[in-house]
Amino acid sequence: MKVFQRLRIQSLFFNAQDKKLASSIQLILGSKPINLSLYRLALTPAGLGEETTQGFRISNERLEFLGDAILGAAIAEYLFKKYPYRDEGFLTETRSKLVNRETLNGVAIKIGLKKILQQVIDNRQFVGNKSLYGYILEAFLGAVYLDRGYGFSKKLILQRILIHLDLEEMVSTVSNHKSKLIEWSQRESKQVEFQVVQVNSNQRYKEFVIAIVVNGETIAEGKGETKKKAEQEASKNACELLDIVS
Repeated sequence: MKVFQRLRIQSLFFNAQDKKLASSIQLILGSKPINLSLYRLALTPAGLGEETTQGFRISNERLEFLGDAILGAAIAEYLFKKYPYRDEGFLTETRSKLVNRETLNGVAIKIGLKKILQQVIDNRQFVGNKSLYGYILEAFLGAVYLDRGYGFSKKLILQRILIHLDLEEMVSTVSNHKSKLIEWSQRESKQVEFQVVQVNSNQRYKEFVIAIVVNGETIAEGKGETKKKAEQEASKNACELLDIVS
């Protein structure tokens, strides 16, 4: 059955709330959603999810996992083609800047997901964390992928998400602080160690805390979702403290 026929048949069974939600999603996608239930699930944070008789809480976390992978793949391919002569470290750090929680939060609000979420939540009591809209965006992309496929999802990411990001500004600030710190230590005959001092984790994420130790003295710390990111954050803090600029 052709897509437009499916849409016409499904719209016959939409209530007023469904039609309003579908219209709001259409403003983001550029066309009506095919499977509206996927998008409703994407807009269901864990705090609002209902628990099944089997003890499973219905929420957007699985879609968030999928959307994170789709977003990462699309951005990675885009950067790989745009910067053919840059190394893996540059590509990895640039992608991290593009898909970090703060960035995604801002994009989610700009494309209208905050308003759509408020529409779905209605009058129910709910307080999300500071990364709520970033998680919602990832779950939304997971829904788009299941609803329309990878090609449509990638086009949406490149045309509706990347336009809200100042890529050139991000690229200009990309630097490997760990390498700078190691080069400094070699010039100054200092011994630098990267020590894992704490690992915080729950079902949703893992956070590493790395300490920079110079000649036996801790001078800075950094946190990150991976050990590598935490080392970079700690190195950045150490470079600022030591006034290492090159």
